[in-house]
Amino acid sequence: MTRLLAINGSYRKGGVTDQSLASLAEAVEALGAQLDIILLRETPIEFCQNCRQCTQLPGAAPGHCIQQDAMQTLVDRIESADGLVFASPTNMGTVTALFKRFSERLIVYAYWPWSKAAPSSRKDGLARKPALVLSSSAAPSLLARFAFRTQRQLRDTAELVGAKSVGDLVTDLVSADAQTALPDRKRRQLRRLAKKLVRAAKSKQR
Repeated sequence: MTRLLAINGSYRKGGVTDQSLASLAEAVEALGAQLDIILLRETPIEFCQNCRQCTQLPGAAPGHCIQQDAMQTLVDRIESADGLVFASPTNMGTVTALFKRFSERLIVYAYWPWSKAAPSSRKDGLARKPALVLSSSAAPSLLARFAFRTQRQLRDTAELVGAKSVGDLVTDLVSADAQTALPDRKRRQLRRLAKKLVRAAKSKQR
């Protein structure tokens, strides 16, 4: 079975990001695949210590962090997934602090020995997994895409771990109601994105 993994950087249980991923999971399941969802708000991850020990050895495999928390399990699951989804609301113009903390710990995907001026990606030159990036914003969609960094940060995270976005979605104007419901048009878009992701993941499996 095609196994997909979603990383959810939302603070709010039942919010638009949770609803989007639930809708995507339903669409993925209807296509004969499976989407597992990781809630960062329930996952014990420490802050990166910038020690760079995980970046010293060469190779395509991610380095190992010195911290003993849930991050290694997340990295293992990212590595084994056939496709990925990265999702976060927009806070202060970019991803949430939950997602930012997670993405900083992905330094394990960089090769950066002390003798090197800048890091390089361990996944450069390798075939890339398909990914989707999903965000939400109080602003209109066009403004959210171009004035905020949320979508770019999500795409950058996908690229760092060896994935490439095959589609994206911004759910806009989500601040009008305390309990915003995901609009039907966004659910339809998610069904279309599910087809693209599953098709790309199955193609890469062949």
